[in-house]
Amino acid sequence: MRKIGLILTSLLLILSTSQSNAINKSYASVQKAIDSLKVADEIRTGYVRTKFKHWITISRPGQIGCDSRKSVIIDEAIIKPVVGKNCSLSGGKWFSIYDNIEITDPGKLDVDHMVPLAEAWDSGASTWTDLQRQQYANDMVDPRHLIAVTGSSNRSKSDQDPADWIPVNKAYTCEYIANWVEIKIRWSLSVDAKEKSALISNLKGCKVVKLLVTPLTK
Repeated sequence: MRKIGLILTSLLLILSTSQSNAINKSYASVQKAIDSLKVADEIRTGYVRTKFKHWITISRPGQIGCDSRKSVIIDEAIIKPVVGKNCSLSGGKWFSIYDNIEITDPGKLDVDHMVPLAEAWDSGASTWTDLQRQQYANDMVDPRHLIAVTGSSNRSKSDQDPADWIPVNKAYTCEYIANWVEIKIRWSLSVDAKEKSALISNLKGCKVVKLLVTPLTK
């Protein structure tokens, strides 16, 4: 019965991951995508991390009993770990793209929200329902949303936006900016003026590529 309940919970989450302003767009370049973002001051008032219920049980095939954090770690493994009882992980290999480091101990990995929860709150999530914030905190539909990286790089980033933090792996900068912008558009989040300026500045020298926005599930 417990397993059935977990599966039903997962299905309910998938079926309900929609917002009235669901977006299905593509942009000729990341620059054009940045230009489309609403610019507004950030408002941190009222934020507490617990307003985003995160790491809920997902229980996908082969991952019964795993929460969304563990599922991301399993999905992003270069060499898949063995999934044991209660979703314990052993073995495996990962590549932390923020700092260009290979990891063989899953215990040294964090799962980062590309656009941090506090940043999302500042940029519009403060007006969302509890369910919408839960959907954001556990979004595994868009592979750019959650990323397994070293704990040290995740702590270094904290809740900072690109005006204050860029991965030390400079070869990843262009992709990082594109992913940040995609998530902001996908979830209808704004940027502040300093953040937008940093996005444009860090885009200099990047190859012009089309940006596809993953639609929110209807």
